[in-house]
Amino acid sequence: MMAENDLISLRLKGVSWHNELVNSYEFVSADGAHLPPFTAGAHVGLVLPVGERSYSLLNDPSETHRYVLGIARERNGRGGSDYIHEQLKVGAVLMASPPKNLFPLHEGDAPALLIAGGIGITPMLSMAAHMEALGRPWRLVYAVRGVEQEAFSSEISRWPGKVTVHRDKDAGGVLDLKKLVEEAAPETHFYCCGPGPMLASYVEACASRPQENVHLERFSAELPPPVNSGGFEVVLAKSGKCIRVKEEQSILQALEEAGVSAPRSCEQGICGVCETRLLDGIPDHRDSLLSEQERSANNVIMICCSRALTPSLTLDL
Repeated sequence: MMAENDLISLRLKGVSWHNELVNSYEFVSADGAHLPPFTAGAHVGLVLPVGERSYSLLNDPSETHRYVLGIARERNGRGGSDYIHEQLKVGAVLMASPPKNLFPLHEGDAPALLIAGGIGITPMLSMAAHMEALGRPWRLVYAVRGVEQEAFSSEISRWPGKVTVHRDKDAGGVLDLKKLVEEAAPETHFYCCGPGPMLASYVEACASRPQENVHLERFSAELPPPVNSGGFEVVLAKSGKCIRVKEEQSILQALEEAGVSAPRSCEQGICGVCETRLLDGIPDHRDSLLSEQERSANNVIMICCSRALTPSLTLDL
Protein backbone atom coordinates (compact mmCIF):
# COMPACT_ATOMS: atom_id res chain seq x y z
CA MET A 1 0.00 0.00 0.00
CA MET A 2 1.17 3.52 -0.72
CA ALA A 3 1.94 5.93 2.07
CA GLU A 4 -1.07 7.95 3.18
CA ASN A 5 0.38 11.23 1.91
CA ASP A 6 0.80 9.72 -1.57
CA LEU A 7 -2.92 9.02 -1.87
CA ILE A 8 -5.75 11.22 -3.10
CA SER A 9 -9.27 11.43 -1.69
CA LEU A 10 -12.13 10.71 -4.11
CA ARG A 11 -15.89 10.95 -3.66
CA LEU A 12 -18.24 8.82 -5.76
CA LYS A 13 -20.52 11.28 -7.55
CA GLY A 14 -22.51 8.93 -9.75
CA VAL A 15 -22.97 5.41 -11.08
CA SER A 16 -24.20 4.50 -14.58
CA TRP A 17 -25.49 1.08 -15.61
CA HIS A 18 -24.25 -0.30 -18.95
CA ASN A 19 -25.13 -3.99 -18.87
CA GLU A 20 -25.67 -6.77 -16.36
CA LEU A 21 -21.97 -6.86 -15.45
CA VAL A 22 -20.63 -3.39 -16.23
CA ASN A 23 -21.15 -0.06 -14.46
CA SER A 24 -19.24 3.17 -14.80
CA TYR A 25 -18.29 5.16 -11.70
CA GLU A 26 -17.69 8.92 -11.71
CA PHE A 27 -15.36 10.21 -8.99
CA VAL A 28 -14.59 13.81 -8.04
CA SER A 29 -12.23 15.29 -5.48
CA ALA A 30 -13.53 14.71 -1.96
CA ASP A 31 -11.72 17.70 -0.45
CA GLY A 32 -12.01 20.25 -3.25
CA ALA A 33 -8.38 19.88 -4.30
CA HIS A 34 -7.46 19.63 -7.96
CA LEU A 35 -7.34 16.09 -9.28
CA PRO A 36 -3.93 15.04 -10.59
CA PRO A 37 -3.97 15.12 -14.41
CA PHE A 38 -3.91 11.90 -16.38
CA THR A 39 -3.04 10.77 -19.89
CA ALA A 40 -4.99 8.47 -22.19
CA GLY A 41 -4.45 4.83 -21.19
CA ALA A 42 -3.84 5.61 -17.50
CA HIS A 43 -5.35 3.86 -14.48
CA VAL A 44 -5.94 4.71 -10.84
CA GLY A 45 -5.75 2.39 -7.85
CA LEU A 46 -8.79 2.41 -5.56
CA VAL A 47 -8.03 1.50 -1.96
CA LEU A 48 -10.77 -0.94 -0.98
CA PRO A 49 -11.32 -3.08 2.14
CA VAL A 50 -10.08 -6.06 0.10
CA GLY A 51 -6.91 -4.24 -1.03
CA GLU A 52 -5.92 -1.79 -3.72
CA ARG A 53 -7.37 -2.48 -7.18
CA SER A 54 -6.42 -0.72 -10.42
CA TYR A 55 -8.98 0.39 -13.01
CA SER A 56 -8.55 2.23 -16.31
CA LEU A 57 -9.77 5.78 -16.76
CA LEU A 58 -12.24 6.02 -19.64
CA ASN A 59 -12.97 9.74 -19.86
CA ASP A 60 -11.25 12.43 -21.91
CA PRO A 61 -7.89 13.44 -20.36
CA SER A 62 -8.86 17.08 -20.86
CA GLU A 63 -11.46 16.63 -18.09
CA THR A 64 -9.59 17.75 -15.02
CA HIS A 65 -12.56 17.71 -12.64
CA ARG A 66 -13.40 14.00 -12.62
CA TYR A 67 -12.22 10.43 -13.06
CA VAL A 68 -14.58 7.93 -14.73
CA LEU A 69 -13.91 4.21 -14.37
CA GLY A 70 -15.65 1.35 -16.14
CA ILE A 71 -15.74 -1.70 -13.88
CA ALA A 72 -16.94 -5.17 -14.79
CA ARG A 73 -18.08 -7.49 -12.06
CA GLU A 74 -15.74 -10.49 -12.04
CA ARG A 75 -17.55 -13.66 -11.05
CA ASN A 76 -14.34 -15.38 -9.97
CA GLY A 77 -12.34 -12.31 -9.03
CA ARG A 78 -10.56 -11.36 -5.81
CA GLY A 79 -13.38 -9.32 -4.29
CA GLY A 80 -12.69 -5.82 -5.60
CA SER A 81 -15.37 -5.64 -8.25
CA ASP A 82 -17.87 -7.43 -5.99
CA TYR A 83 -17.33 -4.80 -3.30
CA ILE A 84 -17.71 -1.93 -5.77
CA HIS A 85 -20.85 -3.31 -7.42
CA GLU A 86 -22.55 -4.42 -4.20
CA GLN A 87 -21.49 -2.01 -1.48
CA LEU A 88 -20.07 1.22 -2.89
CA LYS A 89 -22.73 3.95 -2.74
CA VAL A 90 -22.91 7.44 -4.21
CA GLY A 91 -21.33 9.86 -1.76
CA ALA A 92 -18.80 7.35 -0.46
CA VAL A 93 -15.22 8.57 -0.05
CA LEU A 94 -12.27 6.41 -1.08
CA MET A 95 -8.54 6.89 -1.05
CA ALA A 96 -6.77 6.18 -4.33
CA SER A 97 -3.30 6.14 -5.78
CA PRO A 98 -2.80 8.86 -8.43
CA PRO A 99 -3.07 8.07 -12.13
CA LYS A 100 -0.27 6.00 -13.61
CA ASN A 101 0.14 5.12 -17.28
CA LEU A 102 1.63 1.82 -18.39
CA PHE A 103 -0.30 1.86 -21.69
CA PRO A 104 0.52 5.27 -23.20
CA LEU A 105 -0.30 6.48 -26.69
CA HIS A 106 2.54 6.90 -29.15
CA GLU A 107 3.32 10.58 -29.69
CA GLY A 108 3.11 11.41 -33.36
CA ASP A 109 0.73 11.58 -36.29
CA ALA A 110 0.79 7.89 -37.30
CA PRO A 111 -2.67 6.31 -37.57
CA ALA A 112 -3.83 4.25 -34.59
CA LEU A 113 -5.92 1.10 -34.61
CA LEU A 114 -7.57 0.49 -31.23
CA ILE A 115 -8.77 -3.08 -30.58
CA ALA A 116 -10.87 -3.81 -27.50
CA GLY A 117 -12.43 -6.95 -26.10
CA GLY A 118 -15.09 -6.73 -23.40
CA ILE A 119 -14.16 -4.39 -20.55
CA GLY A 120 -10.92 -3.69 -22.42
CA ILE A 121 -12.92 -0.93 -24.10
CA THR A 122 -12.32 1.42 -21.15
CA PRO A 123 -8.80 2.73 -21.90
CA MET A 124 -9.68 2.86 -25.61
CA LEU A 125 -12.47 5.39 -24.97
CA SER A 126 -9.99 7.76 -23.35
CA MET A 127 -7.51 7.20 -26.19
CA ALA A 128 -10.15 7.81 -28.84
CA ALA A 129 -11.32 11.04 -27.20
CA HIS A 130 -7.76 12.31 -26.95
CA MET A 131 -6.85 11.51 -30.55
CA GLU A 132 -10.10 12.98 -31.83
CA ALA A 133 -9.34 16.22 -29.99
CA LEU A 134 -5.88 16.31 -31.56
CA GLY A 135 -7.19 15.53 -35.03
CA ARG A 136 -5.11 12.36 -35.28
CA PRO A 137 -6.27 9.46 -37.50
CA TRP A 138 -7.70 6.56 -35.54
CA ARG A 139 -10.15 3.68 -35.68
CA LEU A 140 -11.67 1.53 -32.94
CA VAL A 141 -12.78 -2.09 -33.26
CA TYR A 142 -14.77 -3.31 -30.25
CA ALA A 143 -15.37 -7.07 -29.93
CA VAL A 144 -18.07 -8.62 -27.74
CA ARG A 145 -19.79 -11.99 -27.67
CA GLY A 146 -23.21 -10.51 -28.32
CA VAL A 147 -25.26 -7.34 -28.06
CA GLU A 148 -26.02 -8.07 -24.39
CA GLN A 149 -22.31 -7.65 -23.58
CA GLU A 150 -21.97 -4.25 -25.23
CA ALA A 151 -21.29 -1.24 -23.03
CA PHE A 152 -20.70 2.50 -23.43
CA SER A 153 -22.97 2.81 -26.47
CA SER A 154 -23.56 6.53 -25.89
CA GLU A 155 -19.82 7.21 -25.69
CA ILE A 156 -19.14 5.28 -28.88
CA SER A 157 -21.98 7.03 -30.74
CA ARG A 158 -20.00 10.29 -30.59
CA TRP A 159 -17.72 8.98 -33.33
CA PRO A 160 -19.87 7.72 -36.23
CA GLY A 161 -17.87 5.96 -38.91
CA LYS A 162 -14.81 5.47 -36.71
CA VAL A 163 -16.02 2.62 -34.50
CA THR A 164 -16.83 -0.94 -35.56
CA VAL A 165 -18.58 -3.26 -33.11
CA HIS A 166 -17.92 -6.94 -33.80
CA ARG A 167 -20.47 -9.28 -32.22
CA ASP A 168 -19.24 -12.87 -32.30
CA LYS A 169 -22.78 -14.29 -32.32
CA ASP A 170 -23.87 -12.16 -35.29
CA ALA A 171 -20.62 -12.58 -37.22
CA GLY A 172 -20.46 -16.34 -36.76
CA GLY A 173 -17.09 -16.26 -35.06
CA VAL A 174 -14.46 -14.22 -33.23
CA LEU A 175 -12.81 -11.14 -34.65
CA ASP A 176 -10.25 -11.91 -37.39
CA LEU A 177 -7.28 -10.06 -35.93
CA LYS A 178 -4.87 -11.30 -38.60
CA LYS A 179 -6.97 -9.75 -41.36
CA LEU A 180 -7.46 -6.57 -39.36
CA VAL A 181 -3.72 -6.10 -38.90
CA GLU A 182 -2.86 -7.03 -42.49
CA GLU A 183 -5.26 -4.40 -43.85
CA ALA A 184 -3.78 -1.58 -41.74
CA ALA A 185 -1.32 0.92 -43.19
CA PRO A 186 2.38 0.06 -42.63
CA GLU A 187 2.95 2.96 -40.23
CA THR A 188 -0.05 2.10 -38.02
CA HIS A 189 0.34 1.84 -34.25
CA PHE A 190 -1.78 -0.94 -32.77
CA TYR A 191 -3.32 -0.97 -29.28
CA CYS A 192 -5.17 -3.91 -27.77
CA CYS A 193 -6.79 -4.57 -24.40
CA GLY A 194 -8.93 -7.59 -23.75
CA PRO A 195 -9.06 -11.16 -22.42
CA GLY A 196 -6.09 -13.51 -22.62
CA PRO A 197 -7.08 -15.47 -25.76
CA MET A 198 -7.65 -12.24 -27.68
CA LEU A 199 -4.26 -10.86 -26.63
CA ALA A 200 -2.53 -14.09 -27.64
CA SER A 201 -4.11 -13.88 -31.10
CA TYR A 202 -3.24 -10.19 -31.31
CA VAL A 203 0.44 -10.81 -30.51
CA GLU A 204 0.55 -13.52 -33.18
CA ALA A 205 -1.20 -11.31 -35.74
CA CYS A 206 1.27 -8.48 -35.10
CA ALA A 207 4.39 -10.65 -35.16
CA SER A 208 5.57 -9.28 -38.52
CA ARG A 209 4.93 -5.66 -37.59
CA PRO A 210 7.60 -3.41 -36.01
CA GLN A 211 7.26 -4.25 -32.34
CA GLU A 212 7.63 -0.61 -31.30
CA ASN A 213 4.26 -0.11 -33.04
CA VAL A 214 2.54 -2.92 -31.11
CA HIS A 215 1.04 -2.06 -27.72
CA LEU A 216 -1.14 -4.08 -25.34
CA GLU A 217 -2.57 -4.06 -21.85
CA ARG A 218 -3.77 -7.04 -19.86
CA PHE A 219 -6.54 -6.88 -17.29
CA SER A 220 -5.90 -10.37 -16.01
CA ALA A 221 -2.64 -12.19 -15.58
CA GLU A 222 -1.49 -15.35 -17.29
CA LEU A 223 1.49 -16.18 -15.12
CA PRO A 224 3.98 -18.75 -16.41
CA PRO A 225 5.13 -21.47 -14.03
CA PRO A 226 8.26 -20.59 -12.07
CA VAL A 227 11.56 -21.73 -13.60
CA ASN A 228 12.86 -22.97 -10.24
CA SER A 229 10.72 -24.47 -7.52
CA GLY A 230 11.66 -24.02 -3.90
CA GLY A 231 12.41 -20.96 -1.82
CA PHE A 232 15.11 -18.29 -1.92
CA GLU A 233 16.28 -15.27 0.07
CA VAL A 234 15.85 -11.55 -0.45
CA VAL A 235 18.28 -9.10 1.08
CA LEU A 236 17.00 -5.60 1.83
CA ALA A 237 19.88 -3.24 1.06
CA LYS A 238 18.69 -0.32 3.18
CA SER A 239 18.16 -2.29 6.39
CA GLY A 240 20.41 -5.29 5.85
CA LYS A 241 17.54 -7.66 6.61
CA CYS A 242 17.59 -11.10 5.02
CA ILE A 243 14.15 -12.63 4.47
CA ARG A 244 13.34 -16.16 3.37
CA VAL A 245 10.72 -16.48 0.61
CA LYS A 246 9.01 -19.86 0.89
CA GLU A 247 8.04 -21.91 -2.13
CA GLU A 248 4.36 -21.07 -1.72
CA GLN A 249 4.95 -17.34 -1.08
CA SER A 250 5.51 -14.31 -3.25
CA ILE A 251 8.28 -11.90 -2.37
CA LEU A 252 5.61 -9.41 -1.40
CA GLN A 253 3.93 -11.86 0.96
CA ALA A 254 7.25 -12.76 2.59
CA LEU A 255 8.09 -9.09 3.13
CA GLU A 256 4.74 -8.37 4.73
CA GLU A 257 5.02 -11.46 6.93
CA ALA A 258 8.34 -10.01 8.14
CA GLY A 259 6.72 -6.66 8.90
CA VAL A 260 8.10 -4.84 5.84
CA SER A 261 5.51 -2.79 3.99
CA ALA A 262 5.71 -2.45 0.21
CA PRO A 263 3.39 -1.04 -2.47
CA ARG A 264 0.81 -3.50 -3.77
CA SER A 265 -2.27 -3.53 -5.94
CA CYS A 266 -3.10 -6.19 -8.54
CA GLU A 267 -0.75 -8.87 -7.14
CA GLN A 268 -0.71 -10.40 -10.64
CA GLY A 269 2.12 -8.54 -12.35
CA ILE A 270 -0.08 -6.37 -14.54
CA CYS A 271 -0.28 -2.94 -12.85
CA GLY A 272 3.33 -2.05 -11.99
CA VAL A 273 2.60 -0.70 -8.51
CA CYS A 274 5.03 -3.09 -6.80
CA GLU A 275 7.95 -2.47 -9.20
CA THR A 276 11.12 -2.54 -7.08
CA ARG A 277 14.72 -1.73 -7.95
CA LEU A 278 16.93 -4.83 -8.08
CA LEU A 279 20.55 -4.42 -7.00
CA ASP A 280 21.90 -7.98 -7.22
CA GLY A 281 20.84 -11.44 -8.30
CA ILE A 282 18.98 -12.77 -11.32
CA PRO A 283 15.17 -12.75 -11.18
CA ASP A 284 12.67 -15.08 -12.77
CA HIS A 285 10.47 -12.41 -14.37
CA ARG A 286 6.83 -13.55 -14.36
CA ASP A 287 5.02 -10.26 -14.91
CA SER A 288 3.09 -9.12 -17.98
CA LEU A 289 4.59 -5.62 -18.10
CA LEU A 290 8.33 -5.57 -18.69
CA SER A 291 9.68 -5.72 -22.24
CA GLU A 292 12.35 -8.24 -23.18
CA GLN A 293 14.93 -5.44 -23.06
CA GLU A 294 13.80 -4.42 -19.57
CA ARG A 295 13.88 -8.03 -18.40
CA SER A 296 17.40 -8.51 -19.76
CA ALA A 297 18.60 -5.44 -17.86
CA ASN A 298 17.59 -7.14 -14.57
CA ASN A 299 17.43 -3.87 -12.65
CA VAL A 300 13.75 -3.96 -11.63
CA ILE A 301 11.41 -6.70 -10.47
CA MET A 302 7.67 -7.01 -9.80
CA ILE A 303 7.74 -8.44 -6.31
CA CYS A 304 4.11 -9.57 -6.35
CA CYS A 305 4.77 -12.41 -8.80
CA SER A 306 8.41 -12.72 -9.93
CA ARG A 307 10.86 -15.04 -8.22
CA ALA A 308 14.60 -15.85 -8.30
CA LEU A 309 16.95 -17.81 -10.52
CA THR A 310 19.79 -17.29 -8.04
CA PRO A 311 19.83 -18.28 -4.34
CA SER A 312 19.22 -14.66 -3.33
CA LEU A 313 18.09 -11.27 -4.66
CA THR A 314 19.10 -7.91 -3.23
CA LEU A 315 16.35 -5.28 -3.34
CA ASP A 316 16.60 -1.53 -2.95
CA LEU A 317 14.37 -1.59 0.12
